[in-house]
Amino acid sequence: MLEKTETIDVDQVIAEFETVTKDAEKIQRETLKKILEENGSAEYLQNLGLNGRTDPESFKACVPLVSHSDLEPYIRRIADGDTSHILTGKAITTMSLSSGTSQGKPKFVPFNDELMQTSMQIYRTSFAFRNKEFPIGNGKALQFIYSSRQFITKGGLNAVTATTNIYRNLQFKSLMKAILSRCCSPDEVIFGPDYQQSLYCHLLCGLISCEEIQLVFSTFAHSIVHAFRTFELVWEELCADIQEGVLSSRVTVPSIRAAMSEILKPNPELADSIHKRCSGLSNWYGLIPTLFPNAKYVYGILTGSMEPYLKKLRHYAGELHLISADYGSSEGWIGANVNPSLPPELATYAVLPNIGYFEFLPLKQNVEDQVLYLERKPLGLTEVKVGEEYEIIVTTFAGLYRYQLGDVVKVMGFHNSTPELKFICRSNLLLTINIDKNTETDLQLSVETAAKLLAEEKLEVVDFTSHVDVSTDPGHYVIFWEISGDASAEILQECCNCLDRSFIDAGYVSSRKVNAIGPLELRIVQRGTFHKILDHYVTLGSALNQFKTPRCVGTANNVVLQILANNVAKNFFSTAFG
Repeated sequence: MLEKTETIDVDQVIAEFETVTKDAEKIQRETLKKILEENGSAEYLQNLGLNGRTDPESFKACVPLVSHSDLEPYIRRIADGDTSHILTGKAITTMSLSSGTSQGKPKFVPFNDELMQTSMQIYRTSFAFRNKEFPIGNGKALQFIYSSRQFITKGGLNAVTATTNIYRNLQFKSLMKAILSRCCSPDEVIFGPDYQQSLYCHLLCGLISCEEIQLVFSTFAHSIVHAFRTFELVWEELCADIQEGVLSSRVTVPSIRAAMSEILKPNPELADSIHKRCSGLSNWYGLIPTLFPNAKYVYGILTGSMEPYLKKLRHYAGELHLISADYGSSEGWIGANVNPSLPPELATYAVLPNIGYFEFLPLKQNVEDQVLYLERKPLGLTEVKVGEEYEIIVTTFAGLYRYQLGDVVKVMGFHNSTPELKFICRSNLLLTINIDKNTETDLQLSVETAAKLLAEEKLEVVDFTSHVDVSTDPGHYVIFWEISGDASAEILQECCNCLDRSFIDAGYVSSRKVNAIGPLELRIVQRGTFHKILDHYVTLGSALNQFKTPRCVGTANNVVLQILANNVAKNFFSTAFG
């Protein structure tokens, strides 16, 4: 039976969005009421004494703020096969797996039909605004999407990444054909068991359909950059496949080979054209529009922890527009990008007030010691102020109540009465030894500053992470870099000093000056080290397109620490503070 492709009335979708955002406070009260009515029989809510009340005041008085660790015992019972109404009114039959890069291992998150519906609403909304600015025709999309390893929990539930849960849904696949054009890769490639073979075939499918490709997409910027870094290495082999019409022997999965045999036919003219295009490029600048001349934009999550990959992505994209995708997490969605013409660094996300109930913890800064602290008085969606930063608290249809997501956002403005948010960073501190407090953003800025010294030598930081080493006295920061070529010891020592100086947190600077924190250490790792880390997370169940490099590796994450330690080629200690 042929799948029916959904059709989207762009004007109608935008009109619906305008309606729900005009009185966001009213919609929020109605959404909370709906969530609590649907899940009022859940054990978790019953034990908190709500007694059927659905108003925000009673909800906040009875239900505490929680983190994932607080809910983990309940989620574990569901995963182990308890079918009673634990967190939701209806039994949870599927689990999503987080990427696992923050905590060192994936965590289970309840997934249900309501989350699927909110996913579709977010995708429709952002598409409607995006297609107004950058209309696409009846072409194809090169989508770097991969299935994750599927787990079966002790209780028999399927557990896969949220991306895989969504992409297996037939209704969603129909929607994706409408908003991202037809994927040029067959399902056998997307759901293949070996992501490296799937990646090779994604590239091959893209080349075969190169004149029809309207856009290039993946969930995260990292996997787009990874794909085209791989292309640099295998492009001649891809051309040979197209020339002869025979798939490379590197692809061994029978289902993938069978599906590709339906697509791959001898085409010497196309192979020669692609070879000439690639041979004519200087340093691969503008690779994407060179290969796909009718592409309108590159699309994916490009903010937050993906910003370090923007420079390389821009290099590959040339003059093509980069559009940041919507704001969400494994736990659920938050907002849609309704201003697609903004560059990724300025991207904002308008909160959809009917997809969940949202609260915001104000984040204030103590001027004297620059220490961040939280005022424990959450504000409602319409009570936030422009220019202020907050930590997000979500209540979802899938059994998360007043759940601290761990994201810090800044309110940049309002669309009607709903706030437009800019993602700032994860709220948890990455680097701290003494009185120093450095976040993921601080680390990223430090790396960007030091990497400018490498750029003068026509080198770049391929990827990076950090570690707090307290095995020494005093403890010190360790920054791991994988770089694109060989740099002199003098340049790397300068980079190390620059990294140390670029942490401007007052607690760090004062601690360094009195040697309460030791000199920063820069460790250069061998090429391919971060690929080994990616492989490790894939074996844990993460999908390539959902992978995020952990920006700080704690001692609990001993496997990744060992991978890094085993691949150190050089190390340098800062002399920046004498």
